[in-house]
Amino acid sequence: MYVVIAGGGKIGEYLANVLLESGNDVTIIEEDLETADRLSVVLQGRYLVIHGDGCDSKYQEDAGIRRADVFVATTGQDDDNLVSCEIAQRVFNVPRCIARVNSPKNLRIFHEVGIECVSSTTLIANLIEEETLLGSVSVVSSLTHGNVMLTEVVVPRMRHHSNDAGVLASAIPLPPDSIIAAVASSDNVEVVNEDTVMFPGDKAIVVADNQVIDAVRAAFKGL
Repeated sequence: MYVVIAGGGKIGEYLANVLLESGNDVTIIEEDLETADRLSVVLQGRYLVIHGDGCDSKYQEDAGIRRADVFVATTGQDDDNLVSCEIAQRVFNVPRCIARVNSPKNLRIFHEVGIECVSSTTLIANLIEEETLLGSVSVVSSLTHGNVMLTEVVVPRMRHHSNDAGVLASAIPLPPDSIIAAVASSDNVEVVNEDTVMFPGDKAIVVADNQVIDAVRAAFKGL
């Protein structure tokens, strides 16, 4: 997985270390030259550190944002995190953008534009790490002695379908031994039928054999 992080402070550095230790590729965009220089020395693994502004599309382009699986904004400024995520999401069509929100009163703004966010300053790194590493999939429960998993998948912004019109749940090419049982939006939960349409930000409740979970994730990522 390739992850671009805007902000190389304590949270950005911690997240980068976790991702690199797990074998992922990481690029950090950091505006402070001293911090960028230090990160270029202390990090280990397949990484790149860019000295620049994460809100500037030029530096995002330099970071290879077009091939990124996830973009994470971890700076201490909510407006910077919002702008950088908006650019990554709308200009470069990154499938998943996650932002640190420092002031809870700003959560509504991030939600309205479809950006995933976390606001707890004490749990932010762990939450972002979990969101990123699971790739939108969290295990709700295990069935049949652990062979079948009930999972929750967040529908990403789509590259091959209209985000405004949505996509039919029945049109998602899930692997064998998996089905979408229900869809939860911000104000409704619906048992899936042939007419069910899913939009970015909706949560799909998927029942699947635990061996095909990665393929389920890939199916949603490829929308």
